Amino acid sequence: MTHPLTLGTAGHIDHGKTELVRALTGSWTDRLPEERERGISIELGYAPLRLPSGRQISLVDVPGHERFVRTMVAGASGVDLFLLCVAADDGVMPQTREHLAVLRQLGVDRGVAAITKADLADPARAAAEVAELVPAVERVPVSAPRGEGIAELLDALERAAEEAPPRALASGPARLHVDRSFTLRGIGTVVTGTLWSGALAAGERVRILPPGREVRVRSVQVHDQALERAEAGQRVALNLSGIGWREVERGDVVCAAGAELAPTWLIDAAIALESTARPLRRGARVQVHHGTREAPARMVRLDGEDIAAGGEALVQLRLEAPLVPAAGDRLVLRQIAPPDTIGGGEVLDPHPRKHGTLAHAAEVARAGERAARAAVPGPAAEAARGGERDARPPAPEPALDDAALRLAELLRADGPEPRADGALADAAGLDPAEAAERLRALERAGHAVRVARNLHYAPSALAELSARIVSLCERDGSITISRVRDELGTSRRYAQALLEHLDAEKVTIRRGDEHVLRARRRV
Repeated sequence: MTHPLTLGTAGHIDHGKTELVRALTGSWTDRLPEERERGISIELGYAPLRLPSGRQISLVDVPGHERFVRTMVAGASGVDLFLLCVAADDGVMPQTREHLAVLRQLGVDRGVAAITKADLADPARAAAEVAELVPAVERVPVSAPRGEGIAELLDALERAAEEAPPRALASGPARLHVDRSFTLRGIGTVVTGTLWSGALAAGERVRILPPGREVRVRSVQVHDQALERAEAGQRVALNLSGIGWREVERGDVVCAAGAELAPTWLIDAAIALESTARPLRRGARVQVHHGTREAPARMVRLDGEDIAAGGEALVQLRLEAPLVPAAGDRLVLRQIAPPDTIGGGEVLDPHPRKHGTLAHAAEVARAGERAARAAVPGPAAEAARGGERDARPPAPEPALDDAALRLAELLRADGPEPRADGALADAAGLDPAEAAERLRALERAGHAVRVARNLHYAPSALAELSARIVSLCERDGSITISRVRDELGTSRRYAQALLEHLDAEKVTIRRGDEHVLRARRRV
């Protein structure tokens, strides 16, 4: 019996991934006008792939540009095997290596390498370079425009698919990590993603996390085919009733209504750094990718201090925005500035208490996969202020009175445009001195981040806005206050505060009127 599988492309920009997908599937996966105008993939693309045996698998086409690696990670998080594309006239390039690092950290070790553009250069050199990186993978020279090597590549993909362990055999509740949310006239809200585990059927109730909304699945489709039930490993489109498409975002998780899953602000994990990564200090700030969601975090080592390049460690990740993991899930770690993939790991405990010792880590590892509990916003944004304030053994969480909690709730409700501290104090019924004292307590507890002299953000809102600005910088090379204002649909005051905050955090650097990401470290 064959089970559903998802194949993901990988490789450097302009190495022919999308053109090869078209030759394999007949589908052109670049659907955005901007992608066609610029001749590059920007978003994830999808198509069904029919193998020679008649078996159908799902295919995810990812962008190859270094500015869109975070999009590639979101697409790769749900794949079972890969199709690495390396151009014969270029050979192995930087994003070839980074995409392989992402796949390695996700535990995706089965696939095929296509040596593309074999009509333009001798494919032997590129094939030899690929053999050094992934020696166990078949290498097939192809020319997509001429159709040469396509049959041989499909045969190789068939063999790789036979060896790939299907997700349908894994236990666990239904989990779909959303990568698109949109609306169709006469149909309503549609979300798409790869079903990680379990099954989803038309008519059943599901939950959307982190928001916690419960909705009904009106219908299920797999590659435009209506089904009563979708299984793990398939690319799935769900028509949801009871929720608007703007209320579901990329990164949200659709899960069975009774699933013991919950958002978390703390994760205990076993991680490994890439051999090319710089050493990480205890308390270093990193970007954590899980499923189609990402969040900045402080990384506190539980069994030592610094982590050397190529080293392994037990850590606690203290997130600035919630993720929805389960024990055993894979994580990818990226450097925030300059952006680079530096490692990854496995979730040991998705809902630990805040701690900083190996004894607690060992206790967590023995506990294994325990029932998830309802998460409350935890220590989230100390990273945005800089400095690790934990002692070992760590001090208890500061107590927050009702006034502080009112301020925290107002900040969460304000979201991307928080009111000034004076207006916040008025709304909470506090005088300015009382409000300032409570805001300092919220900062220490990780429930608020001071971005300007009289302006605070809720950590989750700040993390989301910061990620959007970084994405714009990655896409366009630089950003200005007016561009942030226009892209985020906000005022100049907020745009300026956000950019100055990112400059202070050494994520961006100002050059005249423009702000750019700090230069990528070359290795």
